[in-house]
Amino acid sequence: MPLDQKPVPAQPSASSGPDRTPGQDGVDHGQDAAEEAVEAPGAGEDGPTGAVPAAPWDVRQAGPWKHRDLAANGARFHIAELGEGPLVLLVHGWPEYWWAWRHQLTALAEAGYRAVALDLRGIGGSDRTPRGYDPGNLALDITGVIRSLGERRAHLVGHASGGTLSWVAAVMRPSVIQSLTVVSAAHPRDLRRALLTDRRQMAAFEHVLGFQRPWIPERRLVADDAALVGRYLDAWTGPNQLDRTAVAAYRQAIQIPSTAHCSIEPYRWLLRSMARPDGIQFARRMKKPITAPTLHVQGAADPVLLSHTALGGGEYVAAPYRWRLLPGIGHFPHEEAPEQFTAELLDWIGRHKD
Repeated sequence: MPLDQKPVPAQPSASSGPDRTPGQDGVDHGQDAAEEAVEAPGAGEDGPTGAVPAAPWDVRQAGPWKHRDLAANGARFHIAELGEGPLVLLVHGWPEYWWAWRHQLTALAEAGYRAVALDLRGIGGSDRTPRGYDPGNLALDITGVIRSLGERRAHLVGHASGGTLSWVAAVMRPSVIQSLTVVSAAHPRDLRRALLTDRRQMAAFEHVLGFQRPWIPERRLVADDAALVGRYLDAWTGPNQLDRTAVAAYRQAIQIPSTAHCSIEPYRWLLRSMARPDGIQFARRMKKPITAPTLHVQGAADPVLLSHTALGGGEYVAAPYRWRLLPGIGHFPHEEAPEQFTAELLDWIGRHKD
């Protein structure tokens, strides 16, 4: 895409390994902060029965879930929740928002869990703050939301960048994480090593390199109705392509004012901190063993996070660890193969309820 394209105007508001068991204030509130519960008028083209696509610029899609806002770690966060029982907190990756977990919300609730899908800081219906996008602070957002939900512990599930933050949360606040499921996300130390030494992985992260320039990436991401985001989604998916309703929703969400900027700030920190004291200190901190039982899911056809980069996360887990490599699946296992992924997830958290 040419770099001089203008942005759209801002609008108002199974190959499987064996199980292994070892011995700040917000400045842009985006969506209205009022709590709302919405019932779906009918089934949408995409997702479970009762889910309907959102109107333009609306990230609170109607469905069987309830939408509300929580305060945590100095910001306001939007969540969608459904069901009662042990808490399962679902954290999206880039360029998605809570809607990525629509399939799992209903399945988890039906299985007897309290399923909550979170919009990360700067994305969807959550606050867009001027700072706070380093992994340590974002992980504290996640654990803070767990506390704000009135829970002491949660089964934490994270995809891509949300998976990276889930690794971090399990290191920083181990007592809060009952079990960990990471999807399309290498352990932070493995990712750091790959970005420093592996040309194939660095090439797969070409978009992250592009994000390092000031302001140009934001303009490109929203230009032409966020067409570039649509191309990323198509290119990163395996044979089971994401449906058009979902792609349209993610393209709309990235165009909410300030979202493009906030959503790529963690990627800027990732590369810019490599040689800085804060980045080096973070990498050292991530050596701490993870004590939560960990399910590690990876699509074998993922062109963004390569399988050999993700493989090896169990080295950092001092608890039961299960690796699942899904043949023919790309970067979005929870959407490309929702039934298969959800079955793996339910089996894992069911084994670690206590």
